[in-house]
Amino acid sequence: MTSKAASHFANTRIDARALLGLSDPSDRDWGQIRAAQIDAANNSALLRFAVNVVAASLLALLFTPTLPGWVVGGWMAAMLGAQLVIVLKRIARRREHARNASPAEIRGPVIEAVVLALIWSIPPLGLASIATPEQMLGLWVILSTIMTASAIAFAGVPLATVCFLGVLGLSICVTLGFSEQPVLLVAAVTFIGALIYGCLLRGHSLATMCVDEIAIEERDETVSLLLREFEDHGADWLWEIDSARRVVHASPRFAHALQLAASDINGKPILQLLAGDTWEAGNFSAGLRAFAEKLKSREAFRDILLPVKVAGEERWWELSASPRIDERGNFLGLRGVGSDVTEARQSADKINRMARFDTLTGLPNRLMIHETLARAMSEADKWGSRSAFFMIDLDRFKAVNDTLGHPVGDRLLSRVSERLAQIMSENELCGRLGGDEFAVVVRDASDSTRLEMLAHRIIETLSRPYEVDQHTLYIGASVGVAVAPRDGRTAETLIRSADLALYRSKDAGGGVFHAYEPQLHVQAEERRMLEISLRQALKRGEMHLAYQPIVSAEDGSLEGFETLLRWSHPEMGPISPVKFIPVAEDARLIAPIGEWVLRTACEEAAKWPSHTRVSVNVSPEQLHDPNFVKTVVSAMANSGLPAHRLELEVTESVFLREGTGAVQVLEQILDLGVRLALDDFGTGYSSLGYLSRTRFSTIKVDRSFVQGASKKVPECLAIIRAVVALAGSLGMATTAEGVEDEAEYEMIRSLGCTKVQGYYFGRPLPTEEARALACRDRGREAA
Repeated sequence: MTSKAASHFANTRIDARALLGLSDPSDRDWGQIRAAQIDAANNSALLRFAVNVVAASLLALLFTPTLPGWVVGGWMAAMLGAQLVIVLKRIARRREHARNASPAEIRGPVIEAVVLALIWSIPPLGLASIATPEQMLGLWVILSTIMTASAIAFAGVPLATVCFLGVLGLSICVTLGFSEQPVLLVAAVTFIGALIYGCLLRGHSLATMCVDEIAIEERDETVSLLLREFEDHGADWLWEIDSARRVVHASPRFAHALQLAASDINGKPILQLLAGDTWEAGNFSAGLRAFAEKLKSREAFRDILLPVKVAGEERWWELSASPRIDERGNFLGLRGVGSDVTEARQSADKINRMARFDTLTGLPNRLMIHETLARAMSEADKWGSRSAFFMIDLDRFKAVNDTLGHPVGDRLLSRVSERLAQIMSENELCGRLGGDEFAVVVRDASDSTRLEMLAHRIIETLSRPYEVDQHTLYIGASVGVAVAPRDGRTAETLIRSADLALYRSKDAGGGVFHAYEPQLHVQAEERRMLEISLRQALKRGEMHLAYQPIVSAEDGSLEGFETLLRWSHPEMGPISPVKFIPVAEDARLIAPIGEWVLRTACEEAAKWPSHTRVSVNVSPEQLHDPNFVKTVVSAMANSGLPAHRLELEVTESVFLREGTGAVQVLEQILDLGVRLALDDFGTGYSSLGYLSRTRFSTIKVDRSFVQGASKKVPECLAIIRAVVALAGSLGMATTAEGVEDEAEYEMIRSLGCTKVQGYYFGRPLPTEEARALACRDRGREAA
């Protein structure tokens, strides 16, 4: 019978007909219950035999003076013979230990009960007429005793008891009926009914107890089966220890996990088995110490993770257990489950490494750097010391990526990480933040001289040439340094301070380091506020254009105007383009601002005389946009300005980003008939390749050379002469910027520059004044 069936018995009312053995319900198996009922009858056979023998003997003694000896002897022989057959049969059946019994097997005890009842019915029916009152009283006492004893002994088989009481009770009632004693008849019927009812109740209780025992047995068998299945096929194992923490009943899988025989495990302290070689030295792992504390507490625990040495190999186990308590509440030990989670632990370690280490360089990534910095700052604060954070950015790395491709760039980053790791001591941790940015955490930064030496060493080491894929690469490094707690009391604040210091190093041209200063934060905040205001400047009409005259060096006649952007903030006043143009480029605002400048300049230039040109500065970010050509076409079409009157000024930096399409954009603009001017030539990279690839109409000489030449600096004079000669050979004009007096003007003329621009001929003019100047110049030419 399954545990489900047993549970069904326990929770369902037992049917009376099934209890008596008169029916065999199809929805449940009564075989075990019937077997238990028969076992109860078998177990009480000797008791029934003794009771019947004693009662029969008393009855014989009571009626021997009245009846012939052969009558009493014959009845005694019949009684004793029947009892002997029954008891022998019951004892034989008791040895069989049957687990199931069919409905037919209930008939045996029933027939036996009927036979005994018939034998006991003879005295009341046959002796009532000849017995004395004293003998009748003794007879009723004996019969009452035998019925009560039978009701108790035969309660395991209720149908047999009912039959015995029914047959014997019927004979008694008949006898009392003929004796015309109704009171005694009613008393007898009540007594017999009470015995039958009590017998049925006891039988029901016994059946219920049998159901409960079957359910418990089935549950135990199921648990045992599951445990055997768990031990044979499960990935985990069972373990058990006594109150002294010694292993008892070591399971085969537990022994296999330790790679020891079960006999070598039983009786051994579990801590000694798990500690392995470290047991003698006492150098236990943190997990084993936590496990020992749990054993001391004698309380249940779950998922204790600890390393275990098995045959010289480190394995990771996860243990859970519950206490074993006896019925008196005494602690017997612990019983639990263990599992080998080494593979899961290794996977978790791998995932943790991937989460904290950069896959390209193998260095700690941003997350681990942040965690290390936080711990370093906490330790420094605890001991009243200092810690530091270095922010490192590679100089000219972008040019490597743009010219040689990202695979070469990635290999270069790996070489950089190798060099950086080699110069780290135990006091420092280096890592990669992302892109070409690296960082160093200095745990003890008490010595400022060592910090400075480390910064110089980083720059010097990373600036040495690299050999990558048969390319010799030259890059550099800029470093920003922040020291805690002076420059920040949290990791986030310290990183921001180092970033500001790095920004200053990059502004200084790179290849240097700067320490954080409070003024840098002020400048950063000013820059942030500037960006916020700049985003709304165009909408609020805060920007306007100014136009600086460009004249002929030969006769001073007006050639055109250079368009200059001006910003007047309502609170901060006029803001220099030197401050807000870089902000606009970094914030990606230069494209909409540049488009507005171009359209406005074209609309104004269309109102000037037909020979006057307008020059507009174009940012590299604009030229890297393929749609910029459409913007130029739209500006000229909407304003009606002819293409030859528009000149766009670009700087050498536009050619530094290869593969962006800037050169193709310039070629398309030239095809429109728009002129191009190369601004600030000589101050940047000054590659003659730019001039050969692009059809410039003008080369502009920076004002720094003009001022140097006016002071008779030989190099500046030589550069201007070289630029003039180069431009003349290529059919280009030259414009000298920053001419401020007549002497500089005469010098520029003598050097051969074709056009001049500077305060000597006019400062940047508002729109109306520039328009008036252009019209006056046209009138002078007409005159």
